[in-house]
Amino acid sequence: MNLRAYKMDGLGNDFVIFDNRKKVTHLRKSEIIKIADRNFVGCDQLIFINKSNDYDAELDFYNSDGGNSSACGNGTRCIAYFISKEKNKEEIIFKTRGGILKSKILGNNMVETNIGTPKFDWKEIPLSKEIDNTNLGITIFDQGGIRLTGGYALNVGNPHLIFFVDKVENYDLPKIGPDLEKHSLFPEKCNVTFAKIESKKLIKVKVWERGVGITKACGTAACATAVAAYKKKLTQNIVDIQFELGAITISIDKNNSINMKGKVSKIKEIDIKI
Repeated sequence: MNLRAYKMDGLGNDFVIFDNRKKVTHLRKSEIIKIADRNFVGCDQLIFINKSNDYDAELDFYNSDGGNSSACGNGTRCIAYFISKEKNKEEIIFKTRGGILKSKILGNNMVETNIGTPKFDWKEIPLSKEIDNTNLGITIFDQGGIRLTGGYALNVGNPHLIFFVDKVENYDLPKIGPDLEKHSLFPEKCNVTFAKIESKKLIKVKVWERGVGITKACGTAACATAVAAYKKKLTQNIVDIQFELGAITISIDKNNSINMKGKVSKIKEIDIKI
């Protein structure tokens, strides 16, 4: 089977994109996993662009493990840029499983997307039991054996677990990330972020993404981290989240509505033979 697709990324968080508006592509879970494999095409997520009568498109996101994802911030920004080139529009609106997402094309490959408002209620995150979402009491250890107990949970399209630490490099995320992703408090699993407050305007992070693993960037994790830090009065309501290849700017308004702004890559056409 020969497939026409596209490749894009937001700060290294990369996607294989199928445009189903003209020709529908159906993939089995095993085929999604194969395409996402770094030894084949390789990506963090697959994105399907579907027709919509009411919006610019409907988006479906699949993680590299073949599982469906409700939201993908960087992926949404990439597809907004993709559609804007086609329709010559500066405002793009998508329907996703996580809700209606609006994006603005700012020029110079910069895209800003409104992610909506975060959810803090334990049933909406969701958590497996009623517990203080700002301190879950989860114990982790750094590579020197130093204990840290805490964990902040919220939902920004996906469930997120955040630890504020002294140094993100001190934690072996590939080792402890899988266990935290599948922690019993998170029935739908979670994204895991280790965050270091550099200043009131800058947070450095490393992310283990649910269904993906270590990722160079994660838009919803950036949003969740910014919200948690702001709620804890550690940062201002506008903050840069620093990833390996650059930063995403997150702003939170008085109604807790979140905007994320950052660069996206150029669009690359690819052919895939399965």
